[in-house]
Formats: sequence, structure tokens, C-alpha cells
Amino acid sequence: MLKFISNKGGGESVDFETAILDGFAVDGGLYVPEELPEITLDQLKEWKGLGYVDLAFEILSLFIDRSIVSEEELKDILKTAYAPFEKEEIIPLYPLKTRKDTFIMELFYGPTISFKDVGLAFLVNLVNFFLERRKEHLSVIVATTGDTGPATAYFAAGKSNIDAWVLYPKGLITEEQERQMTTLQHANIHPVGVANCPDGGDDLDAVISKFYANKTFKEKLNLSSVNSINWGRVMMQTVHYFYGYLQVVDEVGEKVNMSVPSGGFGNLCAGSLARKMGLPIKYLVAANNKNACLDRIFSKGEFTKEAIHETASSAIDILIPFNFWRYLYFSIDKDAEKIKNWMDSFKETGNLKFDEETFETYKKGFLSNSATDVETLTLINEIYTSENYLLDPHGAVSLQATDVLKQQLGKEKLICLATAHPAKFPETIKKALITKELPTQATHQSIEIAKKRCEKVYLCDYDHLEEALMHAMETNWDLTKGA
Repeated sequence: MLKFISNKGGGESVDFETAILDGFAVDGGLYVPEELPEITLDQLKEWKGLGYVDLAFEILSLFIDRSIVSEEELKDILKTAYAPFEKEEIIPLYPLKTRKDTFIMELFYGPTISFKDVGLAFLVNLVNFFLERRKEHLSVIVATTGDTGPATAYFAAGKSNIDAWVLYPKGLITEEQERQMTTLQHANIHPVGVANCPDGGDDLDAVISKFYANKTFKEKLNLSSVNSINWGRVMMQTVHYFYGYLQVVDEVGEKVNMSVPSGGFGNLCAGSLARKMGLPIKYLVAANNKNACLDRIFSKGEFTKEAIHETASSAIDILIPFNFWRYLYFSIDKDAEKIKNWMDSFKETGNLKFDEETFETYKKGFLSNSATDVETLTLINEIYTSENYLLDPHGAVSLQATDVLKQQLGKEKLICLATAHPAKFPETIKKALITKELPTQATHQSIEIAKKRCEKVYLCDYDHLEEALMHAMETNWDLTKGA
């Protein structure tokens, strides 16, 4: 049976179910599989004609022991998870007309029209499956910079075994993203708008970490998370890399490049692990905005926390790419002691410079770039004007990086990940297109419906968040669980 361990080396190995329900490992590290499965070219050839859900079944089966989730149970979970998606293919790929062999992977056809639906559709349904079997209740807590919260809330809504607490930095996400959380009237969904967060969503992650460290509180509320700290998210996100690859290649074995708009490195971590498993990716591009946390890591070897900038691509306004530690663990031959020392050092100082050998090792196969808002908006306008195709600001960051890095990337086919629907960013789209009226491509029925619904939300100032949220969560638990 494949077991899971902390990338910091603490605690015992656990089974898949425990890793999923715990979220963080007992020592505060991130769960990783003891071994990554190896996928051969022959397997990829066999999978070439599979649809997304069938491909997901094959890949997830490499990580999930049949004694924990049976073949039939896994198929049922996948079928339920992806039933609400708009497109039959789940993830369409759009070939750009203005750039040869360049494809936009449209990851935004789930219910909350962002790529977070792709991972959370499966993960939340999987968590609920385990809870129903155990007859247990879980308090799920996540911090969001715009997309994780709505997806978590949607898939958890109405599930009697889950209370979902979704924290967001008030004023630092769009009203459209906010309303996707606050207009859900289900009793088990608890949006929390937090004002005055100096470091945006990273501040919320810090408070959540304190809750995990509070053993009494964590055990009373049966606390867990479905943020990308949860192995289930990263595991599920490996699938769309395999799917995109198999959709665009003429012959299995040829290499492709993939560009990912990224802040927290969860999506990119999945891509890096897919490559380590055997997917023929030449370069993964870490496409940053002005916050540049990953650009500093891959161009300078520096893991640093700097002042946050509000940008047009707000979902990747992140300072601490936490999943980088998961990727780094596999890049340095699973040396957990080094990971622990680096993580602890960064936590204490907020600054880390990797040694030259480590830097050269982990940056292999990676390129990076930081896009300005002007570049992002200009590219949205260019693509819309030239081919009547509308990128969201994060997809534009992804494509902008490849334009800058064109010579280094070479002539291989290129897949740029577009991680949200333009309808989530109407003011940014208006600014980019220099118009007061949104084109049809920048609207979506779900967004329009949410504008007309009542909102339900907890409001709190960051200075009081830890105490106030603990009180709210404990009060809700006592009232609803009959304590």
C-alpha cells in the first residue's frame, strides 16, 4: 500500500485517507507519497484517446489503494464531481490563431468558473465520502485570494458532514468572486471577510496555521483544509497536465512546454510532479505578476517575503508559495531534514537564499517571468482585437511570460493555462479593452444571478481575527453539534 509522509520528516507514515482528512501533517509539513509512480510512454499511448474523467481514474488509481477506495467508488466520486461542469470535455483547449502551436487550456468551465473547481470538485466529494463512511463531521477552513473560496463553498454546500469556513481579504478580491461565496445560503457555509490584511491572503494562511497548532481547538472542531496544502488537490491537478499533453501532441513522446499563472505554486507543483512521473514536458514556466515570489526563486534562488502589490491578476497576489516545499522535497532526493531546516529558517526570518547546488538542481526545466499590469492589459486587448478571444488577466500573465521567453522555449508545442473566466474580472476587462460595455465573453449567467442574491457573511478586522474567528467557529460547533 502506498503510504504518505511529511516532507519535513516528522511523525509516522499514514494511509491515503488519513493524509486527505488531516490536511497538514502532524509536524506542520506537507504530505507527500513515499514514492511517485512512474508512467511509461506505453501507458501514455494507451491513455491517448481517453476523456478527462476516464484519464483521471487511471492516474488517481496509481495513488489510491483499492482497499481504501474501490474501483467502483472512485468512478462514482469522479462522475459526481464533474457532472456540474459546462463542457462535456471538462477542459477544452483553444488553439490561438496568432501564435503557432500555442493552445489555451481553458480550466474555467466548472460551477464557479475557475480552475479551482477542477481540483476541489474531486477533493471535497472525496472528503465527504470518507466522512460519511466514518460517520464523522469535519470543519474545513481555507484562505482564498479569490477562487479557492468560491469552489470550496460550492462543493461543500449542503453536505451534512462538512462545515466550510472560507476566509478572504476584504477589498482585495473582486465583488464577483466575493458574491460567489456570500450568496450561498446553506447553513454549513461560512464566508469570513477580513479587513485590513497587510499581506493579503498570506495573513489568513498564518492564522489558519495557528489554529492547526492549537491541538485542543483542532481536535474539538475536527479541523482540516482543502487548500492546496492538501495532497488531494495537488494529486488531482496532475491530471490536467496529462490531459492537455495528450490532447495536443501528434505523437506520444514529443515534448511540450506549459506556462502556468502562479502564486502559491500548487498548480505548478502538480505540473512538476507530473513531469517527474514521466510526462514529457520540456519547460514549465512560472508566470508571475508584480509580486514575483516565484520569479525570485527560479531566477535568483531567493525565497523571500516582500511587500504585497495589488495587481490585475489578483488570484496570484501571493507572497509565500507554500507548495514549493513539496516540489523541492522531490528535487533534492527527498531529504526531509534539509526541507525542515529551510522551512523553519524561512518561518523565523522571512528570507532564504538557497546554496548554488540546490538552486541549480531545482531550477532545471523551469523558466520564469513577472508581468506588469500594463503588459497584462495590453495582451488581453491584443488577443481580443486580433482574434476575438478574451483572456482573463491570469491567462494573460501566462501567455505574456511565453512571449518574453520565446527564444528559450524553442519550437515545441506550447500550452498556456487560463485559470479563470473573464466574467470574474469585469473592471479589469473594461480597462483592458478601453470600453464601458462588457463583451459577451466577459459575462456569465452564474455571476449575473449572484448579483441579485442576498449576502451572508462574517466580517472581521485582521487585528482581531484569531480570537474572533475561534469564537465564531466554536459557537457554531456547540450550537449545531449539541455540545
